[in-house]
Amino acid sequence: MSDADHYVYVLRCADDTLYTGYTTDPARRVAEHDTGEGAKYTRGRTPVELVHVERFDTKSGAMSREYAVKQLSRSEKESLVTGARVAAGRRLLPAEVLD
Repeated sequence: MSDADHYVYVLRCADDTLYTGYTTDPARRVAEHDTGEGAKYTRGRTPVELVHVERFDTKSGAMSREYAVKQLSRSEKESLVTGARVAAGRRLLPAEVLD
């Protein structure tokens, strides 16, 4: 992971809802969500599980993608999480960014 990487991620919360966010450090951000220091939405919905990650070269690209993912329906997000709707080369396995 380089300093220039930007990520869009999807978490599955303890109540089975999905949360989408942006970060430059997925491992740190997931830890923040799990300790209640992340987004207000995820507080009280811990533990969270990282279920989807996409890497971008630019912040603007990542932010645009974050917005697009947030506009998806629940079923569309579930398809994304299972890998059915990702452009080649951007998707990472959650374990790749948490190691």
